[in-house]
Amino acid sequence: MANQKKYRVGVIGATGMVGQRFLVLLENHPWFEVVLLAASARSAGHTYEEAVGARWKMTTPLADKYKNMILKDAEADAEAIASEVDFVFCAVDMKKDEIKALEEKYAKLECPVISNNSAHRLTPDVPMIVPEINPEHAEIIPYQKKRLGTKRGFIAVKSNCSLQSYVPALHPLRKFGLKRVLVCTYQAISGAGKTFDTWPEMIDNVIPLIGGEEEKSEVEPLKLFGKIENGVIVPATEPGFTAQCIRVPVSNGHLGAVFAEFEQKPTNEEIIEIWDNYVGRAQELNLPSAPEKFIRYFREENRPQIKLDRDNDNGMSVSIGRLREDTQYDIKFVCLSHNTIRGAAGGAVLMAELLCAEGYIEPIAR
Repeated sequence: MANQKKYRVGVIGATGMVGQRFLVLLENHPWFEVVLLAASARSAGHTYEEAVGARWKMTTPLADKYKNMILKDAEADAEAIASEVDFVFCAVDMKKDEIKALEEKYAKLECPVISNNSAHRLTPDVPMIVPEINPEHAEIIPYQKKRLGTKRGFIAVKSNCSLQSYVPALHPLRKFGLKRVLVCTYQAISGAGKTFDTWPEMIDNVIPLIGGEEEKSEVEPLKLFGKIENGVIVPATEPGFTAQCIRVPVSNGHLGAVFAEFEQKPTNEEIIEIWDNYVGRAQELNLPSAPEKFIRYFREENRPQIKLDRDNDNGMSVSIGRLREDTQYDIKFVCLSHNTIRGAAGGAVLMAELLCAEGYIEPIAR
């Protein structure tokens, strides 16, 4: 394994759904020890068990190690939090400008921030990393530190959750001159932080709008495909993306229906061979959360299915199926990822593992 160092970490926004998922994923992590939890002022001072209570939304029970941890105030206690940890995971539920300010505050306190939030995704010197797609974007971090005036502190973000289903499938096909992409995503209610108990209106229902999601789906892939130039990440200009994002009555798992056009159209056999053999930096480094196979292609005509395949490889792999030719575009296929694991907390944990393994985060001698 690439790294045997131990890191003290905090989870900011620990009471929300993604914060809860962080705690489940980090409970027995070989590198990262959760030593601190923080949330809003109204939760601060309470034990985690008191603050979460019946709002615990994970299918696994709350681990004993977290129950009696006293929550800190994410804003008021930032200086104390930053002094106690090597870095933080951030999944707060605040307004965008407030999140930007909070994450920069931690970075300027010399505390690296691994963010699940969208606020800094389009900040030009903030890397938005999927370790199997654009690990080289970590090279922007020294430029960001220079802007912030920091030695250790920086912000790195995870991309939108629905991108994790279709961008991994498209990335290795870019060598064929990927020109146009149309994607329709069918997104689980946990993407809104909800369960069927808290959102009964979603039972037997489909909502054809997820606010802001289509814009993210059309813009963020181009940053993932971009290059570092003159101290900023310059987004790619191709392919052109158009998206529709629909909320469906599913607990977890985002499904995508993708249509793509190329300058040099590959054969289906070529595409499947590329997907079957794709290896990213996370697999090369054998990171703890990395799936053995990042992309899994199903030959069965009725796969992938959300219920059957969202938990493949502990929810960290991408499942693809139904590749075939299209009458308007060159190809079409369906794809699936677990939105709160690979698409949210798991993707952030994997990014943190990458940054630690590559030396961008070092533990503080205490």
